[in-house]
Amino acid sequence: MENSNMQAASQKTFNVLVLGVIFDPKTRKILIGRRENNPITPELKWCFPGGRLSYGEDIDKILKEKIKQKTGLDVKNLGSIFANTYPEKPEFLSIYFLCEVFGGEEKPADDLVELKWVSPEELEKHFTTSFHSRLKEYIMNLK
Repeated sequence: MENSNMQAASQKTFNVLVLGVIFDPKTRKILIGRRENNPITPELKWCFPGGRLSYGEDIDKILKEKIKQKTGLDVKNLGSIFANTYPEKPEFLSIYFLCEVFGGEEKPADDLVELKWVSPEELEKHFTTSFHSRLKEYIMNLK
């Protein structure tokens, strides 16, 4: 029985999302983007910028490209800070990276219709899906 469950699980598609927690150390704010009419996760309105990683792609390169594509900003990847799956979409593995802006011109694009810098304290109220307590704790302790 266990072997058949493993076979069924291995036949399901698993998607990896690379997401940037873009932090401005001067203002102590984090950039989030608002989406509208997203067919995959319609309940998710505000999100961290990023996108899907395909097999064989370079994580750092795709993270930076997706953020540039959606925000117009060039970022430095300071490293991974958290990874998780969520009950709303268990087929997605989200990997979060701490990022800082070093260039570009801020402008929402692709599936983002608005960008907003928010304090760590007000971040969670923008999210309509679950927000993991360890990610929240990390963000609250950013200096």
